[in-house]
Amino acid sequence: MDSKVLREITPLNENDFMYVADRHKKEFDYPIHIHDVLELNFVANAAGARRVVGDSSEVIDNLDLVLITSPDLEHVWEQYECKSEDIHEVTVQFRLNFDLNTSSFRFSSYKSIYDMLIRAQRGLAFPPEAIMLVYHRLARLSSIEEGFIAVQEFFSILYELSKFDDARELASSSFAKVEVVSESKRILKVKNYIDEHYKDDLSLEQLADLVGMTPTAFSRYFKQRTAKNISEYIVDIRLGHAARLLVDTSDSVSEICWATGFNTLSNFNRLFRKRKGCSPTEFREKYQKTKVIV
Repeated sequence: MDSKVLREITPLNENDFMYVADRHKKEFDYPIHIHDVLELNFVANAAGARRVVGDSSEVIDNLDLVLITSPDLEHVWEQYECKSEDIHEVTVQFRLNFDLNTSSFRFSSYKSIYDMLIRAQRGLAFPPEAIMLVYHRLARLSSIEEGFIAVQEFFSILYELSKFDDARELASSSFAKVEVVSESKRILKVKNYIDEHYKDDLSLEQLADLVGMTPTAFSRYFKQRTAKNISEYIVDIRLGHAARLLVDTSDSVSEICWATGFNTLSNFNRLFRKRKGCSPTEFREKYQKTKVIV
């Protein structure tokens, strides 16, 4: 299956830092897409709309705010069950190099923003209290005529958002193809091993031995550091790879099941539906329907 996802052409030219689109509309009609720039997207009064970011699909409430910093992460807001006649959307697209070796983010004062930008490679959804804190500032952003002041205000908004540790990553790391990061060397070693061997049979004993811990101690340690038990994490990684194959290839569902480490097709289908809210076939069809050829 050839990739049919729309690569959006941004209005930004090489000398621009950011572009702000503030609009009121009656429906979401833009197809699933990717773009080379970073994006902060705010949506108000659109309860019942569906937000798709990578392999994450969620029905949103009246307020939604998502940061996306990967150029290859598909995303779209769909009408779905939204009945609103006045959807308010503020989209900020911006260019920002957050390479620690070549940018200002190597300074400690920018660390929280840098950490947030890294997490947002999977798409980052902010909690209601964060949205309420910056809502009015985002709504005023397009009316600031002085470019320098507008950029300062936007960085201030990013800083305020970076304080919210409970913002949620949306796409799985394996679907988004982002590097696994962890403050724990033991956790990082195990996650990297799982990324390389997710197709194989993986046991708790095997992974615990990898970092010199007993299975019981390692299981407790992993859960404390990641908020997931090890079996849940392995399933999520496998499902992320499976979702990517459903989008990017024409392989059958059964072929993808075996290729991503699942032992039975029935178990694969059950876990996929439980995690993604639809069957593998429905997931593939949904992507095909919302993509366009360019």
